[in-house]
Amino acid sequence: MKLKTCQTAAAQVVNSGPNQWRLNTPSGAAGVYHNAQLDDYRQLNRGNFPWQAPLSFSLEARVSDPNHNGTWGFGFWNDPFNASLGLGGTARRLPALPNTAWFFYASPPNHLTLHDHPTQGLLAATFRSPKIPSPLLAPGLLFAPFLFARPTARLLRKLAGLLVKDDASQIEAAVTEWNHYRLDWQADHVDFFLNHKQVFRTTITPQSRLGLVIWIDNQYAAFPPNSRVKFGTLGNTNTTSLEIKNPTIKRGRPTSSQ
Repeated sequence: MKLKTCQTAAAQVVNSGPNQWRLNTPSGAAGVYHNAQLDDYRQLNRGNFPWQAPLSFSLEARVSDPNHNGTWGFGFWNDPFNASLGLGGTARRLPALPNTAWFFYASPPNHLTLHDHPTQGLLAATFRSPKIPSPLLAPGLLFAPFLFARPTARLLRKLAGLLVKDDASQIEAAVTEWNHYRLDWQADHVDFFLNHKQVFRTTITPQSRLGLVIWIDNQYAAFPPNSRVKFGTLGNTNTTSLEIKNPTIKRGRPTSSQ
């Protein structure tokens, strides 16, 4: 792994020890985006993202506030919307359909599923989308304004659900304590483990090369079944920290020793 740090103004990524980092987002009112992040794909085109199945990813993590307003997590994605707003240093990439496998925490009002799956709390989650070249998706941007009108948003959501598959399971964990997280991404399934116990298996697997991302932010995005697309930033009364240590990726199928 070649992790690089990036953060918005007032956020911070601190190397707090050997193979250990603390990601801080500040307190403040809604309206300003805050993000602290580690990743290994920022300056790469999607075709050069470094990871694909089979592999195992693990780390230890804890967060200072179990009720943080926004999202945090770690795992793999294809940065489908080139969404690293305000972080700079990104490659120029056209939008793509989402492919992910990650541990993902989302506070209300986040709602990121096109199907009937959990959307808030700590989730083990995946998205799978077909490999449609970005230039072929670009004309779809003409329909983006209709996502913000409730009647047309419902129709576009149903159509998107035919292309994009997702799966998720809510995980019960004392997130302010150190926990060991692991996901095994195989060609035909993804297994998720908490403290060495399997908590979820799904056959909805990513279908493209992905990058590793570890982050905490104050953003929300929601596309519920009976409403329009909404997104923005949330306020927090305290600084929130995500601490991680010993991130490890092993290529190939997992062994019993893992």
